[in-house]
Amino acid sequence: MTEKKQIGFFEKYLSLWVILCIAGGIALGHFNGEQVQFLSKLEIYKVNIPVAILIWLMIYPMMLQVDFSSLKNIRKSPKGLILTVVVNWLIKPFTMAFFAWIFFTKLYGAFIEPELAGEYIAGAILLGAAPCTAMVFVWSYLSDGDPNYTLVQVSVNDLIILVAFVPIVGLLLGITDITIPYDTLVASVVVFVVIPLVAGFLTHKSLITRYGEEWFTKVFLPKFKPVSIIALLVTLVLLFAFQGTTILERPLIILLVAVPLVLQTYFIFFVTWFGGRKLKLPYPICAPASMIGASNFFELAVAVAIALFGLQSPAAMVTVVGVLVEVPVMLSLVAIAKRWRNN
Repeated sequence: MTEKKQIGFFEKYLSLWVILCIAGGIALGHFNGEQVQFLSKLEIYKVNIPVAILIWLMIYPMMLQVDFSSLKNIRKSPKGLILTVVVNWLIKPFTMAFFAWIFFTKLYGAFIEPELAGEYIAGAILLGAAPCTAMVFVWSYLSDGDPNYTLVQVSVNDLIILVAFVPIVGLLLGITDITIPYDTLVASVVVFVVIPLVAGFLTHKSLITRYGEEWFTKVFLPKFKPVSIIALLVTLVLLFAFQGTTILERPLIILLVAVPLVLQTYFIFFVTWFGGRKLKLPYPICAPASMIGASNFFELAVAVAIALFGLQSPAAMVTVVGVLVEVPVMLSLVAIAKRWRNN
């Protein structure tokens, strides 16, 4: 009898933690407004210092898992990797922008002012342009995906982010008529991708050389999992403390924002899944390819939204809603993949 795979405790209930952080953050902002405003003003070059530290603590542990030596395995399944790259970088950002445009400017036109709609669209674009680099290991594990292939996908995506994220975000934000401070956008990628990626790579390489792969995987990495999750949750408390007034005035906004994000997630999963089936990819490769396309690097999206638009912006709130809906939606997609495994 095969052992039933289970998601970790923190990851399994991430949506619950997010909901509690939303409630706690709103209450904190409502009852301790002066202290919250003080924290919101601790900035350097428009980047909030407490939030920047927390986001770095989120991203660095994820980068520890990236192993660029895995890139030598690219030739083992080139079709799967090509599918991943095409969906993640040539389809997903643009369909996310389209879904956001339809909902926030057309379907929600009676509820959302035009000047705010652009920022909601911007937040969705930031999510769509940042493919998953961490939680996909969980989704791949739960769906019985090939872990080595998943590692190759993540490593390739991390390298592509370095060169493609800024131009794609700049292009799509330009279409929405939002003025793009490219210096802030580039600085965000350097601070929240390049530096943690280099630090993670150097840590990975030195510790494995010194202590071995098994110690690194089974002893060192597990110690960092709570750090990443706790940093994420504290960030959410601060974000919703800063946005509490807006949410209390418009409590349905979170639901309105969630709808296009959820539809986009299912859409991308099905595009990748049926594309993989058309290419006759084996299930252990097709499943993680579909998962990495559907999920997002929401930590990067949150960081860049804050840097570009501010802590209290609609764009930042959209990226946080992305965190809220991701776990239940992705768990449903894991179930779908396993159900369709032999179809």
